[in-house]
Amino acid sequence: MLPALIPAIPFLGACILMLCWKRVSRTAVTVIGCGSVALSALVALAVAAAVAAAGKEPVVQHVWQWVQVPGFAAGIDFRMDALSVVFVLVITIVGFLIHVYATGYMQDDEDYGRFFACMNLFVGSMLVLVMADNLLLLYLGWEGVGLCSYLLIGFWYKDPANNYAARKAFIVTRVGDTAMAIALFLLFEHMGTLNIQRLLQEAPVLWAKGDPMVTLIALLLLGGAVGKSAQLPLQTWLPDAMAGPTPVSALIHAATMVTAGVYLIARMHVVFELSPAAQTATAVIGALTLLMAGVSALVQTDIKRVLAYSTISQIGYMFLALGCGAWSAAIFHFVTHAFFKALLFMGAGAVIVALHHEQDMFKMGGLKKLLPGVFWVFLIGCASLTAVPFVTAGFYSKDQIIWLSLAAAGGHKAYWLAGMLGALLTGMYTFRMFFLVFYGEAKTKVHHIPGPVMMVPLYILAVLSTVAGFIELPHTLGHVALFSHWLLPVLPAVQLATDSVALEWMSQLISAVLALGGIWLAYMWVIRRPQGMVDFLSMPGQVWLQGCWRRGWDMDALYDALIVQPFVYLSNVNRKDLIDKIYTGTAQLMEACHNLMARTQSGILRWYIMGVVLGAVAILSVLIWRLHMVS
Repeated sequence: MLPALIPAIPFLGACILMLCWKRVSRTAVTVIGCGSVALSALVALAVAAAVAAAGKEPVVQHVWQWVQVPGFAAGIDFRMDALSVVFVLVITIVGFLIHVYATGYMQDDEDYGRFFACMNLFVGSMLVLVMADNLLLLYLGWEGVGLCSYLLIGFWYKDPANNYAARKAFIVTRVGDTAMAIALFLLFEHMGTLNIQRLLQEAPVLWAKGDPMVTLIALLLLGGAVGKSAQLPLQTWLPDAMAGPTPVSALIHAATMVTAGVYLIARMHVVFELSPAAQTATAVIGALTLLMAGVSALVQTDIKRVLAYSTISQIGYMFLALGCGAWSAAIFHFVTHAFFKALLFMGAGAVIVALHHEQDMFKMGGLKKLLPGVFWVFLIGCASLTAVPFVTAGFYSKDQIIWLSLAAAGGHKAYWLAGMLGALLTGMYTFRMFFLVFYGEAKTKVHHIPGPVMMVPLYILAVLSTVAGFIELPHTLGHVALFSHWLLPVLPAVQLATDSVALEWMSQLISAVLALGGIWLAYMWVIRRPQGMVDFLSMPGQVWLQGCWRRGWDMDALYDALIVQPFVYLSNVNRKDLIDKIYTGTAQLMEACHNLMARTQSGILRWYIMGVVLGAVAILSVLIWRLHMVS
């Protein structure tokens, strides 16, 4: 029963809190909210040890039969293999640290219990998604994280802007979810099952490589992944999702939701391998997204929006790796990204709380001396995101993707150039943020110093953001490839088109130079010559371009012009058609019946007595008539 307990415990915690959070103390809410995820993490570690002890043989558990109809059956079945273990451990361990941090961040919130109920539900839904042994159960978890994102992004619902952001996230991701649902219908129609292992085994038998049907299915699955992981063209919801509390942002960006698309593509890798067009589309989307989001991050003023665009860009690197066939490299970057992005969001949250919920970086500054603990952990997170060579986890994962985007069989020089340019942009926007927040003159008074409950999770994540990269050293530094070797039973090894050690060293050197060059440019931009940069950015063309990038390349305006406004116009034109008249007429008839019946409830006693008398006379008349007819 161990695998089933992993998602069941957070769900139980969510249920208890939903029913009782107004009637129990905050201490009880904290114990239930954090304890349920901690217990889930401990069970996950035990299951991971069992998988490792069994020679990486999966642990499969059938809980009960969920759907049983002629021609189709689906159960509540959980599968823990090498890939699931990685995701489950990241979700539970990082999720637990975020929960602990949230107890300090949300300590004064009046809806403290409701917050942890939704957070537990979020973790449980994501665990169902990554542990599901069939696509129907996976889709249940998929929609569960969508629901929880809506609840948590709009958590502070009294502000209309937060409600708008929550609705936007829910609606935009529905586009991808619809594509994924169609893919599931097509898979069942052609293969008669939604069991993931059967699909992966039988797909190469049913379809030849490049078959139009498998390409259509792969592209529809990619549509679902693009929506959940906020990739081009459905990336617009994620920056607005920063309306939610900072622990929610950390959970969405580091351990849940946006990584669901990466998991889906990796899990269904056989289908994508059968469709070169879909794999190419995945790589192209990743390359374009990482560049577009990186440029947008350069001009943001809100610290959380910088990190949001950074997440879009880093997920773009994962999609690039998946599209090139570097499956384990994408998952490895998911792991390191979870550590340093959770660290950065929670560090940003510590700054925001200290400055009385100020998020504008240009109203910060001078925090190096005022918040030294936050300064050092934030520096580690920024260094790992930038991929500072040799000493950060981000270097080993991102460098591997950049190299394999050229060396893998599905790689291309254009992908490699995109990855390199992304490395430069990452250094620039990351340390622009860092220098604006921690250097210069203090512009806002520090109102609160984060306590141990917020800082200890940051220290743990800082360590993980530094040492996690050593589980997968590149060939040029050694032949220890523990992580990709762990995933081999589930994900195939990357097929190399070139295996030149000299080229790999050159790629690493160039990426390191560009990352450090980005830091230097940010230093010149913010610290050394800020006025020169202000003058440059004040040029007419630059002002327009900055505005476009700050608004996310005006994708929202484009969708409004191409989709929303035409749909609203046609709806208004067509609002009095025959179909609408049927529903309007039905409503009017029901309203008339209601008004007629309401008149009988006048409140005047003599009318009630007269009604009783008339009813009695009518009943007696019918009885007398029937007796007369019988006689």
